Amino acid sequence: MPAAPFRMFALLWLALLALPVHAAAVSVPPQPVTSLAAPRAVVALSVAPPAPAALAVPDDLPLGELRLPPGFTVELYARVPNARQMALGTRTLFVGSMRAGMVHALPLDDTLRPLRVLRLAEGLTLPAGVAFHEGALYVSAVSRLLRYDRVEEWAHARADATQPPGTAASPPRPAIVRADLPSEMHHGAKVLGFGPDGMLYVPVGAPCNICRTGPRHGVILRMRPDGTGEEVFARGVRNTVGFDWHPETRDLWFTDNGRDWLGDDLPPDELNHAPVAGLDFGFPYCHGGTIADPEYGDLGACAAATPPARNLGPHVASLGMIFYTGRQFPAAYRGQVFIAEHGSWNRSTRIGYRVTLVRLEGGRAVSYEPFAEGWLRGGGPWGRPAALLMLPDGSLLVADDYAGAIYRIRYAGR
Repeated sequence: MPAAPFRMFALLWLALLALPVHAAAVSVPPQPVTSLAAPRAVVALSVAPPAPAALAVPDDLPLGELRLPPGFTVELYARVPNARQMALGTRTLFVGSMRAGMVHALPLDDTLRPLRVLRLAEGLTLPAGVAFHEGALYVSAVSRLLRYDRVEEWAHARADATQPPGTAASPPRPAIVRADLPSEMHHGAKVLGFGPDGMLYVPVGAPCNICRTGPRHGVILRMRPDGTGEEVFARGVRNTVGFDWHPETRDLWFTDNGRDWLGDDLPPDELNHAPVAGLDFGFPYCHGGTIADPEYGDLGACAAATPPARNLGPHVASLGMIFYTGRQFPAAYRGQVFIAEHGSWNRSTRIGYRVTLVRLEGGRAVSYEPFAEGWLRGGGPWGRPAALLMLPDGSLLVADDYAGAIYRIRYAGR
């Protein structure tokens, strides 16, 4: 099909974003939602692809449909509207709710279970990214980078039923770390992470499906915690929504979403490895290490780009990823990569909607396989994995922004 009709069809998809994405909001005791408003801002709609038409998300989520390897169990951990990236403080779980424009705080008890689900902020623009560093919570809001200080004190004061009414009722007001990050809404939601070097890493997606990008788009930025010293760590990256550092080498690894409208099976999503700064991963001229883009292939040669560490499924929407460093799962999972696949939105046969495992040997990605499946039914998905986080006991949290849920995966033995 010619490029112009493809672009027109893509614009029609973007127009559908005025339709809200609904997540089930039924609370699970003992987790009442407390609405505590931070200073409001105009909520902007995401220009990311809409959630596919699907069966209504049931209030009683069908966890029995999820399939895991022998010995693993899954449970509902919390209901959080539109749950995306998660960050763990010393005793609090923080969750960005991208399209909902909110950030939630879940103070944890001694068994790592949530005491309550508290609304830390609302009215933000695409707060998909959260990161905890030296007692403060960092939150992305497209062009703004916010910092909430002493946030755990507030969360646990609100969770403590013995405190007098009104104690620490208002959440802390955020400090503005940056207000000049790229403001485009297409791929504008930004995940966050602090590296072993103490620097804050902030991917900035390409403001398009496929286009020539400027110096601050299609990149992974890094900066000091106070927002100064910005530099480009990696370029040629279409849209990274998940990254982590290898537990031994401390190298950066990240997922990248492939472009649309080259057919059902092209190009693949990617798992990439950046052992040093300054590498170019090929966007927009090369995809999957070998596929020259039909429109922008003349901008560079695939041989000159850094190839993926592993090609993933086409259009699976690989989002959050982590290295598993816990001790609860069997030894074969330690040091391996888990990826949350949000699921395809424009493929004739849907794929993804699962958590996958990439196994490494000697620093090389040698296999790619399903780990947790079952969110996709014949009639459509009832959930969409979006982000991953490991708790201190080694269990794995999976955020589902479609069902408005967080699941906890444990290993109980055979």
